[in-house]
Amino acid sequence: MLLSKNSKFVENPIRKLDLIAEKLSREGKNVIKLNTGDPARYFSPPKSLEKAYIKAIKEKKFFYSSSLGVRELREEIAKRYKRDYNLEVNEDRIIIAQGISELIYFLNASTIDKKDSAVLFKPFYPPYLPNLFFFGGKPLFSELDEEKDWQLDTDNLRRKIKREKKKPKYLLIINPNNPTGSVLDRKKLEEIVEIAKDFDIFLVSDEIYDELVYEGKFTSICEVAKGVPYVIFNGASKSYVATGLRLGYAIFPEEDKKSEELYKKFVDFASLRLCCNTPAQYAFAEALKNEKEHKVFLKKFLRELNKRIELSTKLTNEIECLKVKKPKAAFYLFPKVDFSKLKVKDDKKLVEELLISKHVQVVDGSGFGSPGHIRIVTLADEETLKEAFQRISEFFKEKENS
Repeated sequence: MLLSKNSKFVENPIRKLDLIAEKLSREGKNVIKLNTGDPARYFSPPKSLEKAYIKAIKEKKFFYSSSLGVRELREEIAKRYKRDYNLEVNEDRIIIAQGISELIYFLNASTIDKKDSAVLFKPFYPPYLPNLFFFGGKPLFSELDEEKDWQLDTDNLRRKIKREKKKPKYLLIINPNNPTGSVLDRKKLEEIVEIAKDFDIFLVSDEIYDELVYEGKFTSICEVAKGVPYVIFNGASKSYVATGLRLGYAIFPEEDKKSEELYKKFVDFASLRLCCNTPAQYAFAEALKNEKEHKVFLKKFLRELNKRIELSTKLTNEIECLKVKKPKAAFYLFPKVDFSKLKVKDDKKLVEELLISKHVQVVDGSGFGSPGHIRIVTLADEETLKEAFQRISEFFKEKENS
């Protein structure tokens, strides 16, 4: 047999209906894609980023950069975390990657052997799970409570870890959360840090949406985890509207034994793929350097996102079989589906039928570890969103039990 046994785990539910969507588009159907969190499809990045990318190309910066990443970029990331979260970190403790997707691979390739476990909160960003499975690991799931704004029951998490014969290798936080748009508050983060400390588990905090918060204050893990081994993942994709640059980064602020081991192994994996897109790194560095421009850009961007989130929340709740609260961050809705009133009984089947019959592409909640939900991306313009929700409404009416 050509394929490896572990290759069966490699899939992405966010894109699994793409071939159907492409076929429909080729047939002349107007497919509305609300499946991918790609702000660059609807918004332009900061001007300084665009100009710096062109400048880097004109200056023929096509060479291999350091495997860690261009120093100017790492310096600007260190300044950003000092400015925003009062974190003192040397630029050499920062590694540039080809998006957080590559960092997820680095994480599991570095830490997971067969039958090792890692703590994931449900719902989770889909690529984390197949990456864990691919390396022979297994998840220790802890549910976020939908009735309590998707917050975590830390007492229950503590009990679950205590029952494990072998402690998990890492505990993953996605904060703000994709797909729910929820934000863990400082107290909850402190409780999670205490659990990681008590059980000697490495903390991983995915903070890609840290600047896209509409309600309340965002707390970075670096503000509460001093002295505990942890790594932060972030990148250019969301708040700099630069998904196609494929630039993420990992920050290792601590210098304990575990942090040192993982940092060095990330460096090894980074060296295997040589480097990231060099002109893109110079462009991102320039965008980070232009702090004033970014603040103006971000204020306008958040205002537009908030309008679309509010409209989408309203239109979702007008559909009888869907229920959702307005999220506090990011640009997703994760409504619960009342299947008791529908002829279709499965969220996977539901999203496929919605795409085929109404040409609207969303993602099933099962792919995020929460069956009975769907994820809707709210980035499109108002007219497109209204058209999409009109079609979704028609679909649910047609699927209601007669």
